[in-house]
Amino acid sequence: MALRTLARYIGREIAASTLLVFAALLMLFSFFDLINELRDLGQGSYRLGRVLLFVLLNAPGHAYELAPIAALIGTLTAMSLLVANSEYTVMRTGGASIVQIGWAMGRVGLALVLATFLLGELVAPASEQLAQQVRLQAVKGMVAHEFRSGFWFKQDKTFVNVQHVLPNNTLMGVRIFEFSADWRLKELRFAEFANFLGERQWRLQKVIHTHFDEAGASISREDEAHWDTVLAPAMFDGLQVAPEMLSLGSLYQNIVHLQENSQKASRFEIAFWTKTVYPASILVLMVMAIPFAQFRRRSGGLGWRIFSGIMLGLGFLLLNRLFSYLGLLYDWPPLLSALAPSSVFLCAAVAMLWHVERR
Repeated sequence: MALRTLARYIGREIAASTLLVFAALLMLFSFFDLINELRDLGQGSYRLGRVLLFVLLNAPGHAYELAPIAALIGTLTAMSLLVANSEYTVMRTGGASIVQIGWAMGRVGLALVLATFLLGELVAPASEQLAQQVRLQAVKGMVAHEFRSGFWFKQDKTFVNVQHVLPNNTLMGVRIFEFSADWRLKELRFAEFANFLGERQWRLQKVIHTHFDEAGASISREDEAHWDTVLAPAMFDGLQVAPEMLSLGSLYQNIVHLQENSQKASRFEIAFWTKTVYPASILVLMVMAIPFAQFRRRSGGLGWRIFSGIMLGLGFLLLNRLFSYLGLLYDWPPLLSALAPSSVFLCAAVAMLWHVERR
């Protein structure tokens, strides 16, 4: 009964600290987004309301990325306070083992892992996509949406459907619908591929041109044709969600599609495994906080520990991205690139725990 009460107490302290840190970090990163977007304030219909909406829609993506750092700093803060107030010492002398304390932390950690996974799968991808659509429509004056049939764009009397965008910005399955002033379909062009030539020009390949008039429809075919449009690769980059922010289902679909078209899928494979492993890194970083909180216990140094926690968290994010880039550059197995950062930190945490327990 005493150990159960102790577990609830530790869990409550860690949860409270983590939520506080999480809120502070999320507000900080949202503020950075706001400052960054103010540079484009006034372009097109991009007013303050749209800017704030864009920042709000980006928040779930930041929350997903910040969850491990918030867990590390929150756990480190809570454990440091327990050490500074001698509560941790009383717990250990009262019979609580490091495993029991770790289990009390683990219950909070598992809840955070589940919440982070659901956030990354159900909320962040859709929110990120909507944020890019809002920004593109406001700044460029173009309405764009992504459906199962691909990307859809509208400008004036023209609708464009692009089934797939390859990593080299080649468009696949391009349909261009042009309407008259009274919204009668007058032209339909289908191209298997489209390559950007620069200055509003695209080269369409394997084109089927259908022209509609009062007499009916006439069809012509061309190997190549030029297409003058305001669409640019940067618009697709802005509309597409980064692979790291896609859901596991979307990543898998992209991997299959690229492999079927003989394209390299390494970036999406690494993102798939990183996305799978990333929520579990919360537990690894929380374990690291146990021994780290006990260093310099006599001198207090709570501020120093919090600063160290921030540096450790940022180091984890940098290491995560470093191994992703190295895996992409040197064709490492995707699972290795995804597991390496957490494995490094887990080994460091175990070594630090062993060192602290020996003292």
